[in-house]
Parts: sequence; structure tokens; C-alpha cells
Amino acid sequence: MGHKLFSYFTLPFLVYLYLIPFVCPYHSANSQLDYRFYDRSCPRLSSMVKYGVWAAYKNDIRIAASLLRLHFHDCFVNGCDASVLLDDTEDFQGEKNAFPNRNSARGYEVIDNIKADVERFCPSTVSCVDILTLAAREAVVLSGGPFWPVLLGRRDGTTASQQAANEQLPSPIEPMENITAKFTSKGLDLKDVVVLSGAHTIGYAQCFTFKRRLFNFLGTGRPDPTLDASALASLQSMCPNMDSSNSNLAPLDSASTYRFDNMYYTNLVNNTGLLESDQALMQDPKTAAMVNSYSTNPYLFGNDFATSMAKLGNIGVLTGKKGQIRKKCGSVNL
Repeated sequence: MGHKLFSYFTLPFLVYLYLIPFVCPYHSANSQLDYRFYDRSCPRLSSMVKYGVWAAYKNDIRIAASLLRLHFHDCFVNGCDASVLLDDTEDFQGEKNAFPNRNSARGYEVIDNIKADVERFCPSTVSCVDILTLAAREAVVLSGGPFWPVLLGRRDGTTASQQAANEQLPSPIEPMENITAKFTSKGLDLKDVVVLSGAHTIGYAQCFTFKRRLFNFLGTGRPDPTLDASALASLQSMCPNMDSSNSNLAPLDSASTYRFDNMYYTNLVNNTGLLESDQALMQDPKTAAMVNSYSTNPYLFGNDFATSMAKLGNIGVLTGKKGQIRKKCGSVNL
């Protein structure tokens, strides 16, 4: 199954991306990052990350979406510094138990296993945040999505903040203008909101994140009128109106749950988007125009997703002597 998923979407993307020179406009802003940062100090790094993600994916196809989400949740909270991987300490409450991550963020053990492998060959050399950034890229490629080159040389942060995670991560039930403001505060723009939302082409959401759309939308006592009737009936059967269903899972993209493609946008055009924040992209003329464009042009989406992911991976990075290279990703070095 993994081979089919890889071949379906990846090869056209790779041809497309190599025909069009990939320009990362953020290289100059992060001049201490380099695509070849570990070429001498850890030449097998990319192979070790690729194998680690593949081994996890082979046993749990959902892990691809989980790793992509983990990277997003790391970078969106005080920059890409692997703070999301830190366990709580006496000095700080970390991000693992923040509301957006508690009982939903997954993939920590995949990064820990890759890190242990890397430490055996390249001790105290490669940061946890670079491993997570590479793993997110590999997860997308394994699911049939685009490849993009990753700048390397980030260093790991030495603290984490549960409060920052609660405040800075976008919520699926907050207004689009709030979500857009959170993106722009990170140096991203409206296009990045639409493009990175396309990550919801893979993965699942827990029922509590969208249940009010099914039964009591905005306190009306009725379902969200924008939700397609057949999708509504299907979701109501997956997520009955009782608390015990809150942790049930529904696919973010029911058309191709495990394949990284542009069907997410087709779903929005058809009013079958799962989250409020997804379907809200159709309510603004600017974002709706982009959604329509991506729904008909998978290559455009792939290219733009690669560009936005490169931007995401360069938010608030630590380089040079800032931060550290953690020996274990769950704790800072003593």
C-alpha cells in the first residue's frame, strides 16, 4: 500500500519540482542555515531520518499526519526549536500537555528513535528540531506529496511553555481573521494559511473539534447549514451527540484519507470540509479563489505547499551558539 501511495502522487510532483528551480527566499534571512550543514559531520543523516519515518509509517500509516502536525505545532510556538518535544520539568510546564496537544499530539517516540540512531553515528551533532523538520518532509513524501529541500543547522531550545502553546496555536473553532493574525505574527501570510491548511489532506480529527457543527452550530441548536447533508449524516453516525464520542476519530479528508493530494480543496468546494476552520476558507473571496485554484491544479498545490513548508521550517530558528544540541529530545542537557 505504501508503494502505491508513493507512486501515485510523488513522481509527477518530483518531475514538476525539478523542472521548476526551487527558490527558497528565506535562505538569506537565515544565513547560518545550509542545505549541506551536516554533509561532513553526519553524512548519513537524511537516510537515517528517511528510514526511521518509513519504519514507523509501515506499522502505522496515520503517523505521517502526526509527524507533520508535530512539526507545525513546534514551529508555531516560539519558533522551530523542538520545544514541543520537551517533557515537563520543575522549572516549566511544557507544550505536550497544552490543550491543542494533550491526548492528540503523536509521534514523539518516532523522533526519539531516530535521534537515538543518529546519536550512535553522530553524537552531539544533529539537533532534535532538524530531525523533526526532516521527518515532516519525509512523512509528506511517503504519503505521495511533494519533496522540498530543507535548510539545516537549527539548534534546540532549552525551555517550553504550555501557556504559549495554548495562546499561539490556531484553533479549529476560532474565526478565520484570528487564525490569519496568528499566521501573520509568525511572518506567514494569507496564502500560507490556505496552503498549509492543505496538510489536512491526511490524518484524522477527534469529534470534539468539530462536533458543534453537527448538532448545535453557534448556539442555534441546529447543524452548520454550510455542511453537505450526506456528509452531515455520515459524521453524526461517527460522532453521536454524547460526551463519550468526543475522542472518536473522523478523517480530515474522507475522499483520500491517507494520500497527500489536492482532494482536501475539492472537499471544501463541495461543502464537505471537516473543521470549521477548513470550510471557512470558502467564505472569503480571496481564500475561496485559492481553494478553487488548488482543487483543479494538484501541481500548483504541491509546489506552493513545498514553498510554504520551507517558510514554516524557518520561523524563529536558533543558530550559532544559541540553544543547544540535545542528547535526548525530551530533556535539555544538564
